[in-house]
Amino acid sequence: MEEPKTFFIKTYGCQMNELDSDIMVGQLTKRGLERVEDENGADLLIFNTCSIRDLAERKVMGKIGQLGRVRKRRPIIGVTGCMAMAKKEGIFRKLPHVDFVLGTNNITDLDEVLNDYIQSGRPSIRVDKQFEENLDYLVAKRDSKVKAYVSIIRGCDKFCTYCVVPYTRGPEVSRPPQDIIEEVRKLAAEGYKEITLLGQNVNSYGKDKPEWNCLFHDLLYQLDKIEGIERIRFLTSHPIDITLDLMYAIRDLPSVCEFVHFPIQAGSSRILRKMHRIYSKEEYLEKVHQLKSIVPNAALGTDIIVGFPTETEEEFLETYKVFEDIKYSVAFIFTYSPRQGTPALRWKDDIPEEVKLDRLHRLSDLHKRQVAEQYVGLLGTTREVLVEKRNRNGQLKGRTSCWKKVIFDGPDSLVGSIQKVHLHSFNHETLVGNISL
Repeated sequence: MEEPKTFFIKTYGCQMNELDSDIMVGQLTKRGLERVEDENGADLLIFNTCSIRDLAERKVMGKIGQLGRVRKRRPIIGVTGCMAMAKKEGIFRKLPHVDFVLGTNNITDLDEVLNDYIQSGRPSIRVDKQFEENLDYLVAKRDSKVKAYVSIIRGCDKFCTYCVVPYTRGPEVSRPPQDIIEEVRKLAAEGYKEITLLGQNVNSYGKDKPEWNCLFHDLLYQLDKIEGIERIRFLTSHPIDITLDLMYAIRDLPSVCEFVHFPIQAGSSRILRKMHRIYSKEEYLEKVHQLKSIVPNAALGTDIIVGFPTETEEEFLETYKVFEDIKYSVAFIFTYSPRQGTPALRWKDDIPEEVKLDRLHRLSDLHKRQVAEQYVGLLGTTREVLVEKRNRNGQLKGRTSCWKKVIFDGPDSLVGSIQKVHLHSFNHETLVGNISL
């Protein structure tokens, strides 16, 4: 088989997958391949998949299945990411035209897997259960020149009963702090202004390596000293591991944004126990109270699952009440879907789909009203916005430190800078303003 000359990559799912794709793009570019935006012109197709929800899996399976039926020319097709870990050899049975399967812990094997397939023509699979911290993150090729994802910890040890991540990404493995600092310094030298530290649970950083004497808040203090980095964000925080030290770091470090994605998942303590979230509603609310006391301007984000097995209407209303009280800035709300290999699969999925959707819509409507109220409260104020790029309408776009999207008019020279923008209106979940003179 001939060496491919062009490649197309499609990413599904979370920011961790986006960073993994950036690393694969860097590896393939280093190999001499050219990235193309049209899958029909690619010699190599890679689908970096998500397995967290049933809909995400079905989208990928449908897309790749369609390629097997309609393609006139025969590209090399690879499946990577969480679905590769969850289904393993089963992908070849369901999608016989797939040529290689690469798990989340095997990105470093991409070159070798490609070589094996090109030389032998036989399907190849690499799906190690545990991640070895040997990735060359510096090879990552990012689309943005302003902001970048930086991995600090991979895997998860929490084993929530609904979640496949501990099985698809393995146990928690922290990345050495000196490697993270080196990468961030390199990004700063290249002109990047914002980094987002990534992990399934960034708050656990360093706990698996006590000899480092470097926990998450310690890492933030070191990264804050790097000249040129204006903003530091992080995703995602597990409520059980957020500490007072981290809250003080958010308050005291100029570069650390006052936005915390802090998923509660459900407002009922009984459902939280059934989910194995390791905290009660009361404990979660106490953490929120502490954070708001220490960082009064902090904005919160959350993830929510409605219709978890046995969830009653009264328990859903507890979730609704949490939303009413906290007024999240960002919320990702989903209906429960059983995932193969998770403990929750042994329970009957007993909430009718129409009930799940009703709860989803009620909670989404409440959140939309609350966000609109927050935006009304911002009108007439001036906020600092990191300018990222132009949108499709030719306006500059960026975000405030608390993750609010803002658009305004201005020259290209402002991209990559922080501008004070006076906010005068909003459209859906985007604020509109003018540069403050």
